[in-house]
This record gives sequence, C-alpha cells and structure tokens, in this order.
Amino acid sequence: MEEGRICFSREAKLEFLKHKRLQRIKSGSGAITDDANVMNLMTRSSGDALRGSASCGVRSLDGDVCVRDVTSKRTIEKFDATDLDWTDKMPECPVYYPSKEQFDDPLAYLQKIAPDASKYGICKIVSPLSASVPAGLVLMKEKAGFRFTTRVQPLRLAEWNTDDKATFFMSGRNYTFRDFEKMANKVFTRRYYSSGCLPASYLEKEFWSEIASGKTESVEYACDVDGSAFSSSPTDELGNSKWNLKKVARLSRSILRLLETTIPGVTEPMLYIGMLFSMFAWHVEDHYLYSINYHHCGAAKTWYGVPGHAALDFEKVVKQKVYNHGIMSTEGEDGAFDVLLGKTTLFPPNILSQHGVPVYKAVQKPGEYVVTFPRAYHAGFSHGFSCGEAVNFAIGDWFPFGSLATRRYALLNWTPLIPHEELLCKEALLISSASGYLDSDYCSVDIASKLSIKASFVNLIRFQHRARWWLMRSRGCTGASQHSHGTILCSVCKHDCYVAYVNCNCYLHPVCLRHELKSLNFPCGTNFTLSVRDELFDMETVSKMFEEDKRITNEVKHQFRNESDTILLSKLYPLTENDGYDPYCKIDLDSCCNLKPSIPAAETCSLLNHGGYNIDSDSEETFRVKRRSSFRPQHRNPTNSVASTLEHQGFRRLQKVEHGSASISSKYKKMGNEEKKPSPKRLKSKRQFKYRFL
Repeated sequence: MEEGRICFSREAKLEFLKHKRLQRIKSGSGAITDDANVMNLMTRSSGDALRGSASCGVRSLDGDVCVRDVTSKRTIEKFDATDLDWTDKMPECPVYYPSKEQFDDPLAYLQKIAPDASKYGICKIVSPLSASVPAGLVLMKEKAGFRFTTRVQPLRLAEWNTDDKATFFMSGRNYTFRDFEKMANKVFTRRYYSSGCLPASYLEKEFWSEIASGKTESVEYACDVDGSAFSSSPTDELGNSKWNLKKVARLSRSILRLLETTIPGVTEPMLYIGMLFSMFAWHVEDHYLYSINYHHCGAAKTWYGVPGHAALDFEKVVKQKVYNHGIMSTEGEDGAFDVLLGKTTLFPPNILSQHGVPVYKAVQKPGEYVVTFPRAYHAGFSHGFSCGEAVNFAIGDWFPFGSLATRRYALLNWTPLIPHEELLCKEALLISSASGYLDSDYCSVDIASKLSIKASFVNLIRFQHRARWWLMRSRGCTGASQHSHGTILCSVCKHDCYVAYVNCNCYLHPVCLRHELKSLNFPCGTNFTLSVRDELFDMETVSKMFEEDKRITNEVKHQFRNESDTILLSKLYPLTENDGYDPYCKIDLDSCCNLKPSIPAAETCSLLNHGGYNIDSDSEETFRVKRRSSFRPQHRNPTNSVASTLEHQGFRRLQKVEHGSASISSKYKKMGNEEKKPSPKRLKSKRQFKYRFL
C-alpha cells in the first residue's frame, strides 16, 4: 500500500456513503424554508409551459385540505426521508429462468406463466441467450448517425395541484450513444467516488432520499426513442431469436399481427436510455396492453408494479391521497385515470401499501426481461447509465382488458391507438375456421385464450344485435345500409366502430351504438340511418356457434358480470316481456325500413375521411401513434367542431372524389411517413402518421 493512501473495503465504503447521505438530509432539513419548497410525496408534471404562482388548496396525505397563500409555498405534511425501512420490506415479483427449449416461443412461454405471474402485475425473465453484439456497437455502427434528444426531469417532489410548476419532460440536449454514456458515468463517479455498481437496496434509499430533500436539481432521460439495439448480425444468438423485440408484434400468437400498419412504441420497439435516477412515472400501458422490456446494458433498474386486479384501488388511492381535486377535469372513478394517462405522476410505493394496495418490486439487470401484464400500473428508476428497449403485445386473454380500456377512452374522449373491435372480430373469425391458420404453431393456442376471445366476441355481437333490433323496431333509424370498409371513429366519443354505426343525414357524423340518438343535435338534423358490416350475418352465425359450448356461456357471465354494457343496454335499448326479443333472431331490414344498397361514393368518402384513421380531417385528431409521455389531447366538443368546418371539408372531399379517390375496401393502409407541421410544443410530444382507407 502506498504511503498516505487509504483503501476502503466495500462495507466501509457503504458505511461512509450512508453517513454522508444522513448528514446531507439533516443539514438540508434544518435549512428548508418556504422559498426552498418543502416537498410533498408526489411528483408530477403538467407538460405545459411554466405557470406563475397562485393561491390554491392542497390535499395532504390524510385527505385534509390545507389553505396556503402566495408567500407560503408548502404547508403540507413532509416526506420523512430518514424513514426508508419500507424499501427493505417490499415483496419482490416472481423471477423465471426458462431453458433454451422453453425460450423458443416467447408468447407461448408467457401464456404459460401468465396465470400466476399476472397476480403480481410484473415479472422478471432471465434470458438463457446472450447478445454477441453489444448494444453500443449496434447503435454506433449498425445504425450510423444514431443520435437522440433527452428530456429533463426535475429530481424533486412537487405538489399535484393546478399551481404545480414542475415539468417532467422539458427538452434536453442532443447526444450520441457514447457521449451520453460518458456524461452519465461522470455524474455517477462524481457523486459516489466510484465507477462500479452499488447495491440496489442502497441506491433505492438514495433515490427516495434525493427526491424528498436532495440537492440535485434534475436528471436527463432519453425516453420513447425510435429504434432498436438488437443486432441484425446473423451470428447474434439473441438477435436471431423470437425474443428480439422487433419480431414480437408479428409472431403467430400475437393479436397485433392483424394490424396492417405499424405503430411506433406499440408494434415497433422504442429505446429508453437513462442515467442515475432517471425515472419513469406511474402509468398503465395504452389499451391495457402487455409490455415487455429488455435491459441491454448498463446499471440496473428498479421497477414497482401493481397487479391489474388492484388497478381501481390504485386509482382510488391516487385520487384521494395524491391529487388535489383542482387537477382533475373529470369526476368519478375515471378522474385519476385521465391524469395518469399523462405518465407524469410519481410517488413512493409505500403509500399504496399503507392503504392496502398490493405492490411488488423488481431489480432488472442487463440480459433480463421485465413483463408487465394488462392493466398493471408500474413505475421505476435507473441506478446509473442504462439502455433498455420495450414494445407492447397482446394475446387472447387481453381482449376483456382492451374492451374496458376502449370504453374508458370513449368516456374521456381520447382517440384510440388500435381498433379493438376490428381485431376482436378478425381473431374470432380465424378461430372459427381452421383453414384460417396459416401457421401451424398458432393452432396450439391454449384453451383459456380461446375462451377469452370467444367470450369477448359473443359479448360484442350480442350487444350489437340487440341495439340493431331495437333501432329497427322503434324506427330510431329511417334507413339501413351495408359497408365493407375498416374501422371508423364515433364523432361524439371517438369509440372505434367496425361492426355497425349510425349515420346522420349528411354522413359527416358517424355515431357508435352507445349513444341515445334523441340527445344528438347535429346541424343536418335527426334523420339517422344504420350502417352494418356486410359480413355481420356471418359473424352472428359464428357467435351463435360459440355459444353452443357451455364453457363460453359461463365465461361470458364470469368475464362481464361487472361490465357497464349490461347497464348501457338496459338504458338505451330497454326490453319488456312482451317485446318478444330473442338473441340472434332474424332482423328483416326490408320490413323495418328501406334498405339502401350502398352509400354514394361522395358521401362515403366524406364519412371515412371524417371518422376514420385519416389525418386529412380538419376537425379531429385522427392519427395512430403511441401516446408519448406528457401528451394530453385537447378536450373539445366534436359536434361544434364539425359544424364549423362542414362546408370546407365537404368541398375538399368532393374535389378528391372527382379525381378518383373514392374507392373503398376493407383494408386501411399507411400512406407514408409524411408528417404534418404541428406547433413546436406538439412536435415534442408525438409523431404523426398518415392513414387512408383504400
């Protein structure tokens, strides 16, 4: 040993770091003033421009409202950063170690473990294969010129009220992969006097301590970066496997394989490159989809997960113990869900445990996958420089969750990313016909997934049949027509319509069957027609065939015993004993009204451009793209919006029809990666893609 040089053991170094952290906490707690913003237990971001201070009420952890004035920044309960014992007591999620044989088909393996693993919300899978080409080489050599822009995250706790000025996703700097790695490692070394890894339990305490009373102002995080770090080299064993996240969405068991367009972040993976304490806030995946995240390289990441069956309890705790009422624009149980969609809410998970919500932890290291299950809320942070990659997927048992998510989006007037109804119908028809399976592997879909698909399909067709029967019998619609095009969106709530919808007199306001027609006030009047899919009778035949299996009937009762569709049916389409309605009874459209052979080409073009996934519409945000962090759409009145641009849209679309653009088929296709020119603020939050029905 050199004279004058002291060598610390690992244990001594940890004791030194712990002592330093406690000193920092104590010195900081005595110096906190109103101007230093004493922190609450919640971190959030509005994603908007910074706003000035204003007087408002703040909700404490006990639900009491404390009044504060302009000069008093915080008068609410503090987060005791010295009491972090809960981090050692939090239970861990299950960890799986598949063999190479079990690892062959990812979705088959996930279907096998889902019944048990889904009870925890998240699980960890240790890959038996390794990548022979490091992620850094992939991003620097295979993807020449790869660069990304970070987001700046405030490393502090903030109030969740209308006066909160914290922003989670201010634009940061532009980096190459290697430059960001050097910066992140330099920050870690400067803080801990070490370039090596520290125990996960220690860094977890450090994170929450820093969040509550630390001195670091912000960190950088590159989230939602287009691209993949899986190598395309033929010698890379992991890159050539089906666990390459670029392949997951198109696997034979994947529901998303039926999409004819790609959706960045949903069907195509995105990269997540972080540094010490880069964080991802509490959120649930779009449409309650599954997600799978692979850790390519770098330091570990800590994850927290809440199982899907406790999602409503999670939202209830957030609403009552985290949010101030002024921050929620929607009342009822969907109020917190609406704000959580912004992916900007962070708070310590022990708050959930204290209120009976189960929460589990995972420490993800390089070479490991983390899977989140449908409707499972999750959050976490990085222990240092790290590079991960994630993508969504869906298997048969997802459909009930997807149906629930679609209805919640409709209540909040959120544009859906995927056509749930269309995917369900296509998958059910494939199951009904063995000849529909081009891949023999898909024939081995387990019984539970098939039951889930069939039960979801039966529920949809029964709802559609009763609504159609009632509308025809009550003369709610004066005519009927058939269509063969793909999904369009309801002009009132943006619910996706594939099987049937109601048209107004000018064909500019398609409406799903979940609205009371008498309450609609369109400028063209109240002369409605019903448009049904040309293969609807085949769908009803398949649905009736499914119900011959008693297991399906039982699954329908079990799956939808708490569904709002039952209440909605009774409200919109009431029945009495004398009505004589029977499920799947024949509905003679000719006897109830005049059946129109088809919609005129000009009217159809106008309808599709307005309601479908087409960005040409002036009054609607009809695009498909992963809902990026901090993006919140404008809530608007669709009826007034349509009325204001009705004449202009009609003129534009008639011009298109005259040039031969009115042809229709059942397929919608992506026309290119052309981008609109949104405002700079919108450009940061999402990427826009054009779609057109052809």
